[in-house]
Amino acid sequence: MTHRHDLSQLSWRLSGWTPYLWRLARSMETGAVSAAEILPIPARVPGSVQGALRDAGLIPDWEVGLQARECEWVENRHWIYEADLPDEWLAAGHGLRLHCLGLDYVGVVMVNGKEIAGFEGSLTPHTFDLTPYLAGSGNRLQIAFLCPPRWLGQFGYTSLMTEWKPRFNYTWDWVARLVQCGVWDGIHLEVTDGQELRDLRCRTDVDEAGGLLWVRGIAGGGDARARVSLAREGEVLRQQEVAAVELAAGVAWDGLPVERWFPNGHGAQPLYTVRVSLLDAEGVVQDEAERRVGFRSVEWRPCEGAPREADPWICAVNGLPLFLQGVNWSPIRPNFADVTEEQYRERLMLYRDLGCNLLRVWGGAALEKQLFYDLCDELGLLVWQELPLSSSGIDNWPPEDEGSIEDIERIARSYVARRQHHASLLLWCGGNELQGNLEGERVGMGKPIDGTHPMMARVARVIAQEDPGRRFVPSSSSGPRFGASAEEFGRGLHWDVHGPWLMWGSLEEWDEYWRGDDALFRSETGSPGASGVDIIERYRGECEGLPCSHENPLWRRTAWWIEAPVFVAEHGREPESLEEYVAWSQERQARALRIAAQACKGRFPRCGGFLVWMGHDCFPCASNTAIVDYWGRPKPAALALAEVFLSEAPRQE
Repeated sequence: MTHRHDLSQLSWRLSGWTPYLWRLARSMETGAVSAAEILPIPARVPGSVQGALRDAGLIPDWEVGLQARECEWVENRHWIYEADLPDEWLAAGHGLRLHCLGLDYVGVVMVNGKEIAGFEGSLTPHTFDLTPYLAGSGNRLQIAFLCPPRWLGQFGYTSLMTEWKPRFNYTWDWVARLVQCGVWDGIHLEVTDGQELRDLRCRTDVDEAGGLLWVRGIAGGGDARARVSLAREGEVLRQQEVAAVELAAGVAWDGLPVERWFPNGHGAQPLYTVRVSLLDAEGVVQDEAERRVGFRSVEWRPCEGAPREADPWICAVNGLPLFLQGVNWSPIRPNFADVTEEQYRERLMLYRDLGCNLLRVWGGAALEKQLFYDLCDELGLLVWQELPLSSSGIDNWPPEDEGSIEDIERIARSYVARRQHHASLLLWCGGNELQGNLEGERVGMGKPIDGTHPMMARVARVIAQEDPGRRFVPSSSSGPRFGASAEEFGRGLHWDVHGPWLMWGSLEEWDEYWRGDDALFRSETGSPGASGVDIIERYRGECEGLPCSHENPLWRRTAWWIEAPVFVAEHGREPESLEEYVAWSQERQARALRIAAQACKGRFPRCGGFLVWMGHDCFPCASNTAIVDYWGRPKPAALALAEVFLSEAPRQE
């Protein structure tokens, strides 16, 4: 029999150390940590080191003014989480494993002061066998985090970014530096006698005869049997028993009497429970696992009038062609380990209410928590999921060494295994803005990578093997041009493109650009808009609210999105107040994005979709391209887009 205990229930403590001093101070008994620089404080698990330190008053609020700079010392220490394991959890003679869904980023696991294993990598789970190291009682678990990589931020060389930790919180153009450290996802103690289920996988589809379901997994237990069932709201629709060893080959059902799952705005989202129970010879359940699934078909069709060789960008769900519309999803906070269920639910329900049907989970971050995909299933929000690769400005070319390719293959397999059962998962993508120049060189910009890149060729094979039927694209944008220039309109070069992110010139010039647009899909388009006056005032600290320019360090934190010169050009003067500038900036953003979205949706089915960069602020930027502010409130741009998103697209003949 197998039991899984949630270690978030325990009382965790966190101490901070001069690097490696804890190894010198071998006596690590509870409370005997006088050599620590930061003596033990309470900590949440999951949770970040920074969150615990802020709660304890040991670092300032990084959201305020320039105080993020005062938090960077945290990266240069070692941090040890520790908790006592309840004796009653440890059944004698059973195998005991520590299973961690997210450790950020590198360190060691210790039991009773003894190092038992190391770990590295934020993006895949880690499992540790504790059995040989546990005493009969009084066991203490410790997880030590070492210093993270020095730099993985927005600028640099993608070809050299080979440490698999989220890059965005090293600074991006929409967040200050806060390099998270800690336990960012679930952590469990598994106690088993070998009678267990592992790696449960589900795929679904639907055809004229009904639902199709594939289930497979690994079951241990000699002559045990596996019972597979499909139910909705407690009513079992189908059930079958097989020998446990046969589960690895899979169980396939068709003709299931199910209702179809539809994206937001096009129908309901019925969900079903797949349960696999491992039974011993007497029929007693030894282990059990569940997956929640939905049944829908997805077909990608050519855009009307597209070049014959162009990628297909009309998405038909259950035979219904639909215009894909939504936002690019970035983490809700830089310390994403501390994001609550309420924060996830509020953001996702807002996007549903704004009329979104697609979220692109951007490649500079991580695979989101299970909760995110569960909520997307419930709300009808399709997910475009990227692997952890992004552009870097100086070079944007993914690594080609075999070690990095093997790392990404392992990450891709893990992503698929954990998320493929979700009805909301629409497609996989290699990463964000991976490209070279138009001459085919590996530096510069203009031409996205394709499936011939050795890393993407490997990932494509993984997706084809592990998640057949689900689309994979090597990069967003996927080209053959990175962006769409008016000079090249009409030449069939703009399939999936990014940009623009700034409204240049007059409103009339902006409108003229979009009336001439021939892109088949817009996976990133944006325009900056200031945060509300109340947010700017709340988080400006010792900085001044004005001027709204590069001279002001408050605005310079995310300096790309300052449009003060445009205001001056339009008005012939500086803004008289912060209120005046914010109102002007937010209205400008709303007008720009409404024009762009309406032009794209109005061309459906010549254009298949429009995604805004970006959805929400994860940091209290004075100005940014987000359409939802730091407190989760829609800016005027979000409301303007909702009018477009909630309108009907032209019908496809």
